[in-house]
Amino acid sequence: MAAPAATKSGVHLLRIVLSCRKITAQVISPSTDSIIAMASSTEQEFLVDYKAKLDRFPRSQFLWSSKIAARIGEKMATRLKEVGVLSVQIDAQEELSRPIHYRKMVRPFFDTVKSGGITVAGAEDLIFLG
Repeated sequence: MAAPAATKSGVHLLRIVLSCRKITAQVISPSTDSIIAMASSTEQEFLVDYKAKLDRFPRSQFLWSSKIAARIGEKMATRLKEVGVLSVQIDAQEELSRPIHYRKMVRPFFDTVKSGGITVAGAEDLIFLG
């Protein structure tokens, strides 16, 4: 499998994997194509909220929220600083291809990563509505 173009240029690639159940953020190293930092809504500190939403009736459509996305962004910024990465690149086309409700919920993630001192190249190209 070929590496994404962003990793070939020597820039760390930030990827976000979304579903109605969880949000996971990964930063991939350009030299080894391995994950160097990761944060997810399935981590221990989020399990209480996750289980509460899972057991609620009627069940919520999403088991994570923009608030949880922001907390994951904080964790990601901290973990990136720990490994010495101060800038990452996103695939703007991939982010723009997401449904608008996902983009709205992910915006706080990007905002908190940026406020945590990490430069997110490509995020300025995203159009967030609402």
